[in-house]
Amino acid sequence: MTSETQPRTMEPALFEVGVHDRLPASQFFLLGLQNVFGMTGMFVFPGILGRGFNLPAEQIAYLYGMTFIVCGIITILQSVLLLRLPIVQGPYAGSFAALLAVGHVPAGGLGAAYGSFFIASIIWCFLTIPIRGRSAVGFFARYLRAPIISGMVVMLIMIQIANVALPNWIGARTSPGFPFVNLFAGAVAVACIIAVMLWGGRLRRGAILIGLAAGTLCYALVKPLSLAAVAAAPLFVTPQVFPFGFAVQPDLVIVFLLVLLPAGMGSMALYQTVADWGGETLTPGRMSEGIFGVALGSVVAGIFGGFSTIVYPDNIGMLRATRVGSRYATLAAGILLIVLGGFVKFDMLLVLVPLPVISAAATLLFGIVFMHGIHILSQVEWDDILSQVEWDDRRLIAAGLAFLVGLGGLFIAPDVMQAMPLMLQLLLQQPVISGGLTLVILNSLLCSTPPSYV
Repeated sequence: MTSETQPRTMEPALFEVGVHDRLPASQFFLLGLQNVFGMTGMFVFPGILGRGFNLPAEQIAYLYGMTFIVCGIITILQSVLLLRLPIVQGPYAGSFAALLAVGHVPAGGLGAAYGSFFIASIIWCFLTIPIRGRSAVGFFARYLRAPIISGMVVMLIMIQIANVALPNWIGARTSPGFPFVNLFAGAVAVACIIAVMLWGGRLRRGAILIGLAAGTLCYALVKPLSLAAVAAAPLFVTPQVFPFGFAVQPDLVIVFLLVLLPAGMGSMALYQTVADWGGETLTPGRMSEGIFGVALGSVVAGIFGGFSTIVYPDNIGMLRATRVGSRYATLAAGILLIVLGGFVKFDMLLVLVPLPVISAAATLLFGIVFMHGIHILSQVEWDDILSQVEWDDRRLIAAGLAFLVGLGGLFIAPDVMQAMPLMLQLLLQQPVISGGLTLVILNSLLCSTPPSYV
């Protein structure tokens, strides 16, 4: 047995199939497919982004294809070359929300959004380059991994993108199914997803696709859908360099840099969890290589169109449920993602899913993720007898002020917002930035060191 295949810690491994164990061909494919079905944002974010900018069906299909391909490439790198753990990288809600928000800035549109995202990703990638096993981002990670920060960041991200959930489920007055068809088809999708998640057994990992299919079928019974676009679509996608144009705005670059930071921090915590389950020692160098892979994915997404990536809790949950921790299962998932993303007819099928159905599924999924943020916050010791009342007040001040700063920016009157400088507008309209920065600063000033008592 080589040193790589031996457990690297004294703790017993959770997995029955180890991190470096190979799989039979049948399990290789099935476990890979199961991981693809667990990537919820994969089937939601591209459709909402494309429809948010009224893109033609061909460009929305391209967004789907590039999202799959980028996630596939980074998943393969994490599985066999960089991190070498069973990690699946899916589209990051923060980059989706930022692209959706800043892409509507009149000065540049999607071209400026993706161009600035690309430059920010280049800077982020440079900061994550491992040098002697360490990176600049890794140095700051210890200050940003506190549960109060990670939990609040998750909640702020979900607040930021909540406006694309229920409002799009109901639809606009001019939409074909407004309001009853939209509400009914979306409700069917949500009901199917919940039923399959709770009682579907082995079908659970396909709950999102099953729900989208059921909702689309109900919608089509009233408002028929045409498959002509699928039949006319080419077989394979052709990657395009900066498909939405290219422009750079320094203030947008800063916004995207701030958005990318939480993805790296959240990934670090989940990398450590998986390493512990597999009996692996996750050295600073290995961790740095994993974060470098995330940054590299952002660069590729910026060039070809897509989203930066993050580790999905659903896929981590699969590892614990199946007790199969082989990184070759996630390698299979990466290969399948590239194959599916490169097949345009498959991408066009996803485009046919009506926006109200996608948005209904997003309403459920975003709510689940929001509650995951609350679950993370439950790890914070709000009531500590030893530190008395002042220490509790410090945490409550930091979290409460940050939350209201992030949330309150969404309710500023449009005429007041327009009178502000562009950079300030972007910060206030991005709860994960305004609230996140407030939280990091207050947590560093008030909560990093317990108060002293006489």
